[in-house]
Amino acid sequence: MVKKLSSDRVNLRGWAPSDAPFVFDLYSRWDVQRYLGHEPRVMENPTQAEGLIERLRAVDDPALGYWAVEAADTGTLVGTVMLQGIGLSGTSSPSDQVEIGWHFHPDAWGRGYATDAARVALEHGFAAGLDSILAVAHADNFPSHRICRRLGMEDAGTTNAYYDAEYELFVAKKGRRSKPTTA
Repeated sequence: MVKKLSSDRVNLRGWAPSDAPFVFDLYSRWDVQRYLGHEPRVMENPTQAEGLIERLRAVDDPALGYWAVEAADTGTLVGTVMLQGIGLSGTSSPSDQVEIGWHFHPDAWGRGYATDAARVALEHGFAAGLDSILAVAHADNFPSHRICRRLGMEDAGTTNAYYDAEYELFVAKKGRRSKPTTA
């Protein structure tokens, strides 16, 4: 079970089976899925959401995890943030490198929840002993690029080292994060 985490604006908790309707609503939207994975596709039925939650709940690692993100003031689910092993191109299993990622409902876009949740997750990862955390984002996913920059992650350019695709790579290092930007 993942550790509960929070900030003034967001609460991060483990996924529950009762969250399946939200998960299906989130991942059945093309505007959420379009930048995810090598061949993006939407969820087609609620059973897929239930299976995803089951897989996310099975992760048992002190540093890694998949968190449901709630708005702290309302308790409303707004998205997810994760720390996970990143898949190296040409392989079928994650590497020992860790990536941060986030997926948020369009109703929550532009409100700072993704940045706040990612900041909390980064702090957790570093406190748990990680020395560096990567983020990869599709070249056209400018909102995710902005979040990485707001977090103070270093822009490391374009890479095809992960997930058999070309991405923009961002890096956060424990104790050496660059100055966050407001852009």
